[in-house]
Amino acid sequence: MPERVLLVGLGLKSVAAAIPASLAELEGLALTAGAEIVGIRTQALPRWNSRTLAGTGKIEEIAAAVREHKVQTVIFDAELSASQQKAIEGTVPAKVVDRTRLILDIFAQRAHTREGRMQVELAQLSYLLPRLTGAWRSFSQQVGGIGTRGPGEQKLEYERRHIQRRILELREKIESVKRARAVRRQARLSVPIPQIAIIGYTNAGKSTLLNTLAPSASPIYADDKLFATLDPTARRVKIPGFGWAVATDTVGFIQRLPTTLVAAFRSTLEELTMADCLLFLSGASSPNREMQERTVASILDEMGARDIPLVSAFSKADAVDAETRRALVRKAPLRPMISSRTGEGLDKLYEALARALSERWILKHLYLPFSEASRLGMIRSAAQVVSVETESERMKIGLRITQANWDRLLKRMDALPGVESGTSTK
Repeated sequence: MPERVLLVGLGLKSVAAAIPASLAELEGLALTAGAEIVGIRTQALPRWNSRTLAGTGKIEEIAAAVREHKVQTVIFDAELSASQQKAIEGTVPAKVVDRTRLILDIFAQRAHTREGRMQVELAQLSYLLPRLTGAWRSFSQQVGGIGTRGPGEQKLEYERRHIQRRILELREKIESVKRARAVRRQARLSVPIPQIAIIGYTNAGKSTLLNTLAPSASPIYADDKLFATLDPTARRVKIPGFGWAVATDTVGFIQRLPTTLVAAFRSTLEELTMADCLLFLSGASSPNREMQERTVASILDEMGARDIPLVSAFSKADAVDAETRRALVRKAPLRPMISSRTGEGLDKLYEALARALSERWILKHLYLPFSEASRLGMIRSAAQVVSVETESERMKIGLRITQANWDRLLKRMDALPGVESGTSTK
């Protein structure tokens, strides 16, 4: 049986217009968590109530709704302090959670890799630590023997120290995994193939697009839910007119992402900074698209990734009406309008990706005598070979290669007889 929940949207009157959009997102989060939404309450306040966040009358109204609809959990679209949560639960006869706790619960459901689970546990414990209450104060641990000084440590303090130790342990383990990933990343970077990071707001269609770009690979789980997938997945994709690349589906962004999760997942988000190109999907059918785009731009700034070549596209084009489509085309005429389900606009997306990747991965060619054919392996270790043509006594090899690797390759090939090089024009 799904848990019966009541949603509460709060905001100051100065920004009251933002309450409905944020509340709609909270509703999506609650549905993703498997809840049954039985009611919604909102309030625009002149100032926050320091004790219960909402006004006293609104808290009483929420309590009445809980009793009437047999609500099990009340979810606030805000971040509650430990004292505020306790004060609300003193009036409301139901479990009270905030937006942060809800997102943490969803992440706990969705994380599957060992690192993902550790990151979620770290975020959960960091959230829980300041919220430990004195519920166990009557269970003080008695210490017997000579020289004792009365009751020993209380259960609350024991739990707090246990959580602190576990947090330190998780941080050390995550740091170890981070170092191992850095080694793997360097090994991957040494393989001459471009990297594309697919980014966007949660539920923008990133996983569905990656399944479309790599149809022969095992499909990634994709669903019309917020945070349907959390663990990054990479697939080898063919870019027409360019060559091969590795595309990675990254965790979706969301506004007001809990600070505990930003810290915990920073090592995962660092993958963005290593990409040769960012493919940013913006849901064309989303009513909050502009806010979502601002959120993504803000996170890219925080990660120091704004200088990486960026390809933007409107996703889910099959879900928009003609009027919305015309408005988006007027606003961003050069941004491809794509649909992973129908294939619309994918040709334009490929063209945009090829242009962006070509900024770093230059098209070069080498003429290699047949007598030096054994050098082809060395060439493949430094570049992506996109074509091999045979002429009278030599091969013309088309390459996608970075300038740094090209310079190093030429130095190694300089001493070989009959080797010529150049920049390809197509």
